Amino acid sequence: MQNLYYEVGSLDKRCYEEFALTEDILMEHAASSILDFIENRFEQNSSILIVCGMGNNGADGIALGRLLYKKFNVKLYLPFELKSQMAQLQYKRAKLLGVKFVEELIETDVIVDCLFGSGLTRDLDTNTQNLIEKLNTYNSYKIACDIPTGIDFKGEVTTTAFYADTTITMGALKVSLYSDMAKDYIGDILVANLGIQREVYENDTNIYLLDKEDLKLPLRDKKDSHKGTFGHLNVVAGTKKGAAVIAAKAAFGFGAGLVSVICHECVDLPYHIMQTHKLSSNCTAIALGMGLGIYEEKEIEEILKTNLPIIIDADLFYEEIIKVVLDKEVVLTPHPKEFCALLKICDIANIDVKDLQKDRFKYIKDFCTKYPKVVVLLKGANVLICQNQFIYVNNLGSAVLSKGGSGDVLSGLVGSLLAQGYKPLDAAINASLAHAMAASNYKKNNYSLIPSDLVEEVKKL
Repeated sequence: MQNLYYEVGSLDKRCYEEFALTEDILMEHAASSILDFIENRFEQNSSILIVCGMGNNGADGIALGRLLYKKFNVKLYLPFELKSQMAQLQYKRAKLLGVKFVEELIETDVIVDCLFGSGLTRDLDTNTQNLIEKLNTYNSYKIACDIPTGIDFKGEVTTTAFYADTTITMGALKVSLYSDMAKDYIGDILVANLGIQREVYENDTNIYLLDKEDLKLPLRDKKDSHKGTFGHLNVVAGTKKGAAVIAAKAAFGFGAGLVSVICHECVDLPYHIMQTHKLSSNCTAIALGMGLGIYEEKEIEEILKTNLPIIIDADLFYEEIIKVVLDKEVVLTPHPKEFCALLKICDIANIDVKDLQKDRFKYIKDFCTKYPKVVVLLKGANVLICQNQFIYVNNLGSAVLSKGGSGDVLSGLVGSLLAQGYKPLDAAINASLAHAMAASNYKKNNYSLIPSDLVEEVKKL
């Protein structure tokens, strides 16, 4: 698990005030980190174009050019008048050394984007848009310094952005790198050392990036056990019964000792999944909402009012009845459209999906501030999991999961862990990680995944 920050200016300031480090020292280490990456990846004398902006991101690029000089065929392109003192100082140093500056863009083996850093607060002007679009057409290996140009401080891409193969971000990871819109632009992410280790540079935060190593799978280490030892999940079936069946299969494959589907009509179930017409007497968790459609309100309300752990998905996010559970530690797993409906029902915001995607971190935090016991798992290119003021980002998912039924598998995984005694936040985090990692392990064509494939991959984790 790694720390995430909305901004790192305060962390830089702390370096100056508490550790007597200077802006120049931090910049030298920033450039050296990109140098190390290039030296380890590319052959000597490879051609490198560094495109530099007018501020300190541009200064990083000019310093990099100085460090690369002679070992690589390096060229600096400065499309704007330099404004920051550090950029002007780095320019003087590079000129004295003899680094070559060019007057127009050229295609090279490597392109380094040093135009804007992570503090972009405005739309790119037309000239910069044209510049970025031309760079994107080159068949070069593309590196972004700090964050690809065009991604603003919220992670939004309002016009265009630089497509990086690798982003080397300065000092610490930024929230803006993990918006859904940013995901197609950032490539692989590395963190540059700025002269002190990250453990010293960073301070406390309440936003975290999840790693594969954070996954804690169910472990059956008790020999004196039986099927009831590992919980009994009840999955409520609705109009689209297939969704409940998928969730039930996923739950059973992820360790639940018993799984029952609640339905008044006969359902075609695998031999190991039971059917019931009401909550089982030994039920330890409930999953509902998937494919629910039209429902009997009194029956659903009775289920929601139980003290059992509950995972809720899909259709219930459009219904006022959802408010019955918002004072409890339930897990909600909406996709963006469903979350917009939930925000409206709860009088938090009346927005559409486009508005939500511009600032997902804000709206999930607003919801969980109002309902601090609830765990929200907001689906997307990067999954956000939030309880109270703490946000966890799972960026391990991919387009493999963009198929009907994938969300039902996730509901079953969460429900299985709840049934086995995981706390709601832990259930959401571990189910999300297992879901994403199972998809990444799928070896067939990335368009071909079906829910049963995903369940099979979960079994292999």
